[in-house]
Amino acid sequence: MLDIKFIRENKELVAAGALKKHINFNVDELLSADDVRRALLAEVEVMRSKQNETANLVPRAASNEERARLISESKELKDVLQKKEEELTEAIKKWQALMVQVPNIPDMSVPEGASDADNAEARTWGEAPKFSFTPKSHIDLMQNLKMLDLERGTKVAGFRGYFLMNDGALLQFALWNFVQDFFAQKGGFVPMIVPSLIRREPFIGTGYLPQSEEDLYKTQDGEYLSGTAEVATMGFYMDETIEKKDLPIKMLSFSPAFRREAGSHGRDTKGIMRVHEFYKLEQVVLCEASHEESVKYHEELTQNTEELMQALGLPYRVVVNCGGDLGLGQVKKYDIEAWIPSENTYRETHSSSYFHDFQTRRLNIRYRDDDGKMRFAHSLNNTALSGRPLIALIENYQNEDGSIRVPEVLKKYIGKDVLK
Repeated sequence: MLDIKFIRENKELVAAGALKKHINFNVDELLSADDVRRALLAEVEVMRSKQNETANLVPRAASNEERARLISESKELKDVLQKKEEELTEAIKKWQALMVQVPNIPDMSVPEGASDADNAEARTWGEAPKFSFTPKSHIDLMQNLKMLDLERGTKVAGFRGYFLMNDGALLQFALWNFVQDFFAQKGGFVPMIVPSLIRREPFIGTGYLPQSEEDLYKTQDGEYLSGTAEVATMGFYMDETIEKKDLPIKMLSFSPAFRREAGSHGRDTKGIMRVHEFYKLEQVVLCEASHEESVKYHEELTQNTEELMQALGLPYRVVVNCGGDLGLGQVKKYDIEAWIPSENTYRETHSSSYFHDFQTRRLNIRYRDDDGKMRFAHSLNNTALSGRPLIALIENYQNEDGSIRVPEVLKKYIGKDVLK
């Protein structure tokens, strides 16, 4: 959420940011709603003062007649005040509904564009493997090795359901353990297992609601199943003041993740590239309210992911997301895309974003600066591991006979050199 004072003073900048993100938002409508809210608030404050003043005069009335008049006048003022307060309540609701729709302003380095097709390649790493045979898809490879069961997954869990089994499950466990050990050796990250069943407030705070409600599963009790550990992790410090000496706070959070994949009908309907349920390890950082600090940690988190991919020997590229491929709160975002041999292309496996104080302002996460001023911290997040690197690993390490070589860094976790 942007500060309303900032929006008023930078109306054209906010409008330009919405345009660059291809988000339909009318700044004038918000400012008009804010004008109404402010005017009603001023009226209500004056009327409250007058009503209190009149009520305080009642005990000091010089006569019964004056007392009766003051009581009557106080009651009339109270009735009028009540109606005006109801108007103010409705005005505040309208204003708040518009405020949570204001998109954050993208960084100047974000390229123009309407969709992920317009993302700009920043760099690549590794060489795509050259096979002397036609590479198989992860579906064929895993099913042939009894690592994946899609038919029973659909029977049990419905569309996009799946079972990982045998070496498929072991390989996924190995990846989790490898990533956890990587960050333990790197140091500075607090390991966390976080909830995936979460109240509405952290979703609003992180910017997933109200815009992405159609992609979330909702329970009968009004809670939501989260699509990323980021939401719960950011909610951890909601409505708290952090000591500046404790910044930056770095967390590595693990949780199940659930996505309805609304709007993706017909895309990746086979295999485990786009599923309703998976697991994620997420890097989340809270740092000082400084653009330079945000940029520094954005590059650091991205580098962590690149080091993971390099250790696994998976060819990838990093792209800078264009304006139209940014979320409501993101200032800048990188996607890390692994090479998928069966598709002869790169596919997204990780995302790395920073938000400035967009999320922390909504979640009320603050710290006291050296000058004693309360500031909203800056927030960042980056996928450490989801289910998709498993696909890239299976396909890039395949042999002609359908067996899978195990990357060197995973052998100690899985106890095998080849899966067959």
